[in-house]
Amino acid sequence: MYGHIKRVLDVIGACSCLLIFLVPLLLISLLLFATQRRVLYKQQRVGKAERIFWIYKFQTMTDARNIHGELLPDEERITKLGHFLRKTSLDELPQCWNILKGEMSFIGPRPLLVAYLELYSQEERKRHLVKPGLTGLAQMNGRNAISWQEKFAWDVRYVQGFSIQQDWHILLRTIKKVLLSEDIARDGYATTPPFEGSKK
Repeated sequence: MYGHIKRVLDVIGACSCLLIFLVPLLLISLLLFATQRRVLYKQQRVGKAERIFWIYKFQTMTDARNIHGELLPDEERITKLGHFLRKTSLDELPQCWNILKGEMSFIGPRPLLVAYLELYSQEERKRHLVKPGLTGLAQMNGRNAISWQEKFAWDVRYVQGFSIQQDWHILLRTIKKVLLSEDIARDGYATTPPFEGSKK
């Protein structure tokens, strides 16, 4: 039952966010186009029932490469504007479109890379029983400052406790974390190191 209510709330929330942040969205787009000639970053991610979809974010990094043609580390490619967008979580605003399309929700496990699918344990795969979200229990309890195993444990706990009370609690706590810019990155990384499998 809550799943249907949650969908209605997601659509109302996404429409409201796009209207409220319309001016910031336009300004950020203009700044990104003027400085990088690229506004949006898109990448395939895994959603509910392990369906693949394209996620959208504001472009926060350049495509700078070394002499061998390999991309430089994230922390060397992130721009000043990109750092600000990530610190304030404004880079996530384009995902309101993913929410409107029904691919994501405001609350749920973060959608991760397709390449990670073959690395999950059976327990960790349970995170795909619900729609991915902009924020979830893992973000409320450490975000990028905790290990992958801790993140997945929180994701599974979210699925097991799926309810409006849990979502409301996560939303309030997440707003606080965003305002305080807590747990944005782990030491040595612009965000967090790649997942290499639970057995590694």
